Amino acid sequence: VKTKAERKEKKMPGIIVGIDGSSHSRRALDWAINEAAIRHAPLTVLTVQQVMRSFWAGPMIYPEDAELAEHARKIAQEETDGALGKLAEDARPPAVTVLAVPGLPAETILDVAKDADMIVVGSRGAGGFKKLLMGSVACQVTHHAHVPIIVIPAEES
Repeated sequence: VKTKAERKEKKMPGIIVGIDGSSHSRRALDWAINEAAIRHAPLTVLTVQQVMRSFWAGPMIYPEDAELAEHARKIAQEETDGALGKLAEDARPPAVTVLAVPGLPAETILDVAKDADMIVVGSRGAGGFKKLLMGSVACQVTHHAHVPIIVIPAEES
């Protein structure tokens, strides 16, 4: 765990949490907020506006993707503000940034979090395959991350 002075000196981004509006990502957001507050670490809330993958190269980003990403950022900001609003001022992280980036979810999370202290994701996202124990994005991130990753499980029923 890096001290506040070490993070400031190295400009560490702190904790990155990926959200997509699902109940799993809301649990990940709550956990990441609490962990960032405990560690006095900055928190970056990241939502990815998924784009198409081209057959020959990486993601295909169109001009309208930036507008869709901004809409996603506003929704993520509202979700983050709601989660922070439940906490006392002294129980919040020192800094919270909300980003929305057009791209491929796992690749984008890994790119944004390459120098992070940790990555937090929900075990499954908004995708369909409910029988999977872990969603495809969480699985890809856990296999390729070069920083610690926390996968928040589904709420027990």
